[in-house]
Amino acid sequence: MSDTQRAPTAAALSAVEVAYPRGPALGPFDLSLAAGEIVALVGPSGCGKSTALRLLAGLEQPTRGTVQRDAGKGETSLVFQAPTLAPWLDAAANVALPLELAGVSRGEARDRAVAALDRVGLKGSAATRPAQLSGGMAMRVSLARALVTRPRLLLLDEPFAALDEITRRTLADDVLDLWSELRPAILFVTHNVEEAVYMASRVVVMTAGPGRLAGEVAIDGPLPRPAGFRVAEGFRQAAETVSGLLARGMEKTA
Repeated sequence: MSDTQRAPTAAALSAVEVAYPRGPALGPFDLSLAAGEIVALVGPSGCGKSTALRLLAGLEQPTRGTVQRDAGKGETSLVFQAPTLAPWLDAAANVALPLELAGVSRGEARDRAVAALDRVGLKGSAATRPAQLSGGMAMRVSLARALVTRPRLLLLDEPFAALDEITRRTLADDVLDLWSELRPAILFVTHNVEEAVYMASRVVVMTAGPGRLAGEVAIDGPLPRPAGFRVAEGFRQAAETVSGLLARGMEKTA
C-alpha cells in the first residue's frame, strides 16, 4: 500500500515491555501504524494483544520502552468486545456522550449522533434503549459512538468476537466502508486469522506471552474488499502464511 507507506506515523510502540506483579505480560515489542493504515494484531491468548492496544489508547503505561501517539486529545477512539453502552440512555444519547464530554452542546451532539447512527445502518434507532438492541445493533451503536468524533486513531479490541459469523462479516464490511469515508488509522485486535486478513492491509503476529513479534504479512488487494475476496487465491495464501506464523509464535521459546 504505497499511500500508507509514505504516510506519517499515527502511533508506535518502541521496545515496550509491560510487567505486572504476577510476571511479564508483553515484550519487548515494536509496532508502528501509519496514518490511514489498517493493521490487524493476532496472537495466542495471553500474549498481550489487548495490553498493546491499551498502551496506544493511553490507558496504561509501559514498564519500559516508549509509546508514540500523534492523535491529539479526543482524536483516539476505542471499541471493546462488549458494547459498554449506558443502559439508561437511548442509542443517540450513548453516541452523543463523547461529544457532550468534549463541550459540544446537547442539541448539536444529538444531531451528530443521529447522523452517526444513520452512517452505521441504524437509521430510525436513535430512541432505542440498549436492552432493545440485538448484539449486532449494539455493536453498531458502539462503532457510531467511536466514529462520531471523527478520530484519527481507532482501536478495536475484538469487537466482533461475541457475534455470529454472518453478523461478523457484515460488520467487517461496514467498518471498511466507514474507514474509506473517514480514513482513520485502525488497529484491529482479533483471534480470527481470516478476519485479520480480510480487514487489514498488514497483519502483525505475536508470539506466546510475554508477546513479541513473530512476524508480519502484507495483504495485497483493495480496501474495502471486493466481492469474492475471501475465495481468492491471494486471500487463502495470506491466511495460510499468517496461520503458520501464529503456530510458530505459540511455541514457547527457551
